[in-house]
Amino acid sequence: MVCHNCGREIKVIAKVARADECPHCDADMHCCKNCRFFDPGKNNQCSEPQADLVRDKLKANLCEFFEPNTRVPLTTRGGAQSVQRNDVRKEFDNLFKKK
Repeated sequence: MVCHNCGREIKVIAKVARADECPHCDADMHCCKNCRFFDPGKNNQCSEPQADLVRDKLKANLCEFFEPNTRVPLTTRGGAQSVQRNDVRKEFDNLFKKK
């Protein structure tokens, strides 16, 4: 599973419980943004048509259709990926510097 907040991988051994939090950033794990059905382009931002509306997509919920997301988020709030992105940008800029 990949945390929606920090972008780090989380080893999930059993089913994700409502009270579980990311060990890296303490974000709720059983929330819409960590679900494989989360889709900002869909009605209610969910591609599961039977799921009930959840207003706060970042907070833990009781949705019975929740399945852990395994995709890396395109944007993160920090963590290892932001450091990596800065390093890539620096390397790109170095390509065009005169030596």
